[in-house]
Amino acid sequence: MDAEFDAVTAVPGALPRRPLGSGDEWVVLPDGRRFWGRFGAAGLLVSSPEGVLLQQRAGYSHFGGTWGLPGGARHEGESAIDAAVREAGEEAGVPADGLRLHFAHVLDLGAWSYTTVSVSVPEAFDPVIGDAESEALAWVPVEAVARLPLHPSFGEAWPDLRAALEHRPVLVVDGANVVGTRPNGWWRDRSGAATGLAQSLQALTAVGMPSGALGLPLTRWWPQIRLVLEGRAKDADTDAAPDVVVDRAGTDGDTAVLEYLAIAPRPHTVVVTADRTLAARAEELGARILSPAALLDHLETPSP
Repeated sequence: MDAEFDAVTAVPGALPRRPLGSGDEWVVLPDGRRFWGRFGAAGLLVSSPEGVLLQQRAGYSHFGGTWGLPGGARHEGESAIDAAVREAGEEAGVPADGLRLHFAHVLDLGAWSYTTVSVSVPEAFDPVIGDAESEALAWVPVEAVARLPLHPSFGEAWPDLRAALEHRPVLVVDGANVVGTRPNGWWRDRSGAATGLAQSLQALTAVGMPSGALGLPLTRWWPQIRLVLEGRAKDADTDAAPDVVVDRAGTDGDTAVLEYLAIAPRPHTVVVTADRTLAARAEELGARILSPAALLDHLETPSP
């Protein structure tokens, strides 16, 4: 065992194999390659201050003895995120509560796909071997992962996944500018319009955004969302948007956006605005710009 980390190891024969689910069968591609999961498969990349949670695969399994992510076949009708969380709970005791979605990456081979779902936890928990599919479980320091004998597919993906773990995107929404892009009577109830925007952004925190909208790699991301409100919009009821950080500007919204960018510069911050002056100044501070129309399109069709 690697001296850089401690592992929970399985007692041979102590745990049974799980009953097969609706998706537990091989898919054979036209080139002869076989992959597990009739409806595709998914794995959970859990990160904490201690590193990433890895599973050493049981000897009987495909590429037994190698290290990779807890995961497995998706059930019929099951989303990739639900499958990854379920499998990680069953195999490694990963608690479903308290996971913060970070990013997802889909390897799509046509007849079969594998989705890596990245989540973070504020502190490491004690993993628990839940079935016979694991030889060991361990929190592995990020810098030590590549030194392990990795499952070939995970080993190929790891450099990109490791780089993505460093990204913490933030979506800063110029509330007045976004609300004002559509003539739907928002001026008659500015606080109500801002409340509606906050609720729509809350829905976005559950499904994330495509990587292209944020200028990031991989497939989908869950940025922290910061909504900047000014004037009468500051009276918005934002209790229904607990995962959206609301900045009630002391003066005006543009100043609040720029002050945030100056005080907490981030290389992966996206500002949503159509104000050319604000956009130019935000870009000077390193931000990427997304149009209100593009954001509203995501809010109206939020499913992954």
